[in-house]
Amino acid sequence: MMAKTLKVELGTRDYPIHIGPGIFTDAELYRPHIAGAQVMIVTNETIAPLYLKRLRQTLSTFDVREVVLPDGERYKTLEVWNRIFDALLNARFARDCTLVALGGGVVGDMAGFAAACYQRGVAFIQVPTTLLAQVDSSVGGKTGLNHPAGKNMIGAFHQPRAVIADTDTLETLPQRELSAGLAEVLKYGFIRDSAFLDWLESHMAELLARDPDALAHAIERSCEIKAHIVAEDEFESGHRALLNLGHTFGHAIEAGAGYGTWLHGEAVAVGTCMAADLSRRIGWLSEADVRRIHHLMVCAGLPTQPPSQLSPERLLELMAVDKKVIGGQMRLVLLKMLGEAAINSDVQRDDLLATLSTHAS
Repeated sequence: MMAKTLKVELGTRDYPIHIGPGIFTDAELYRPHIAGAQVMIVTNETIAPLYLKRLRQTLSTFDVREVVLPDGERYKTLEVWNRIFDALLNARFARDCTLVALGGGVVGDMAGFAAACYQRGVAFIQVPTTLLAQVDSSVGGKTGLNHPAGKNMIGAFHQPRAVIADTDTLETLPQRELSAGLAEVLKYGFIRDSAFLDWLESHMAELLARDPDALAHAIERSCEIKAHIVAEDEFESGHRALLNLGHTFGHAIEAGAGYGTWLHGEAVAVGTCMAADLSRRIGWLSEADVRRIHHLMVCAGLPTQPPSQLSPERLLELMAVDKKVIGGQMRLVLLKMLGEAAINSDVQRDDLLATLSTHAS
């Protein structure tokens, strides 16, 4: 299987997305994007034993240091994030240093936000090792941290210099995390590409079995869609928000259950089922469409109901603390049809509560 390269078109800040097997040890993919001599690898306790030594060897012509963070969404906090700055300052890293995020979405978000802030902005490279990170969080420049009151409420837009998505790293990914990544892959079909959705439906068994060709196609098409949307709306002033299908519901589930209890993709899967139900209530989707979305989530090994301890009222309270709430008005990404999403700021409270009551205790 040959490696492929896509591009995020941002004018003078264009950057490549490299996708393929065995590519994270190709030094030539990094070299053009490393600003100076100093490189700080940011990773976590799970990924470090698997890949850190090989990445250090790959970058051995540079002054390479590393910071190893605890693993898990519950550590995506200001306190843990500050360890990156401790490492950078203790090693006297200058403004021409480069951070390399080696890990999943949490590592990428924290390293990217640190790169956005250190000395008012330094270069960074994404090396995502989970399916979710490869198809979503590593592309587009969203970085940030969680607050007890809301997910990703502290952050910045800061684009990477390159994304190096090695499909071989998915071989060590736990099955639960593979399924969580498929929730984001399915999202692209739901919002933008019904033909891709048909392909995913017919190849779900191969994806779950980690067929290399099937995974490579799913990653490539997902990144194509995201790169196109990001190029049109980098700072989410318009339709980039469509990428948040299921996320307002999902972020409420993550916060309410306790960060790390549910994986992000699991919460998004339930949130997408809720968004589908609400889309039906306002007359956009058919009952058959809603059943199909539910079936796809089940086939991918994903949940379709939120934790039993979260009441409709509690979910609504948590949804009100969301970045997509503007002027006190909740903006929800819903589906006009399979393959076409839209932002709706005029959902009736009764319809929203009916959806939440259907899915929550």
